[in-house]
Amino acid sequence: MNRDRKLLVAAGALLVLSIIWGYNYVVMKKVMRYVDPFDFSAMRTFFGSLALFAVLALRRRPLRPVALGGTLWLGLLQTAAFTALIQWALVSGGAGKTAVLVYTMPFWLLMLARAFLGERMRGSQWMAVALALGGLLLILEPWTLRGDMQSTLLAVLAGLVWAASAVSAKRLRANVEVDLLSLTAWQMLLGSLVLCLIAWLLPSEAPQVTPYFIGALVYNALFATGLAWLMWLFILDRLPAGLAGLSSLAVPVVGVLSGAMELGERPNASESWGMVCIVVALLAISAIAMRGRNALAARADGAREGAAPAAGATVGSSAVGREGGD
Repeated sequence: MNRDRKLLVAAGALLVLSIIWGYNYVVMKKVMRYVDPFDFSAMRTFFGSLALFAVLALRRRPLRPVALGGTLWLGLLQTAAFTALIQWALVSGGAGKTAVLVYTMPFWLLMLARAFLGERMRGSQWMAVALALGGLLLILEPWTLRGDMQSTLLAVLAGLVWAASAVSAKRLRANVEVDLLSLTAWQMLLGSLVLCLIAWLLPSEAPQVTPYFIGALVYNALFATGLAWLMWLFILDRLPAGLAGLSSLAVPVVGVLSGAMELGERPNASESWGMVCIVVALLAISAIAMRGRNALAARADGAREGAAPAAGATVGSSAVGREGGD
């Protein structure tokens, strides 16, 4: 397969992945007609973790857990808290709006990385964060005291927890060498067990085992988790990381469009402008990140070119020394 064809296949996989993850907000919203939100969160993450372990086995990756304490903490954030908050937000919130609010994560990550990782924010990044916060304010509409404020805040909190889990994962991987897919599988399994405990403690009705419920569970475990992670690793192998990261732009857009088409969701004018502000801010953050990576790559290439003659001179002088000594 030539390079252009590989890029085309990877771009197609990226599109499919965005559709899978974006449409899942509709699936998670609709399935709650048949199952309690915490019960479904526990089931989908547990079976999703099993799907990831199957992927690990297929790719012959290490199955043994590493840094169990850090992995458990990551599971509490990235799986237990993040998944439960999204599902809870969807109880009364729209699928499209929830998707957009959850994807405020990159802006929280910038601020948390500055506070806990010492990463500095540039002026252009501050402008993107300000635009996103302005969009968030338009969606919240605190001046109206609307009844769906709870679901909005839960979705925003999910984005914040997601960002905190990213900081935690970065710290963990900086201190311990661990396979990313293995870490993801183990943290999801541990987090799902916590969700199972919460679901068991909270009173709820038994799930209605309907075709849609079974389909939603299969979709989440096999497609939105197992297949999605296989596709994501395939994409990262063939596309630049910055371009692959642009998929985060498409997911909330797919969520909004699928929510409008399938659930009849119609955001008001303020919410619509708020979503536009957040998506534009996401695009700006992605563009800034790609520009930064390109600049670093260019400097690295320049450094290698500058160092090449010196390295050659060293080799040459060493060879001469050996010849003279012999």
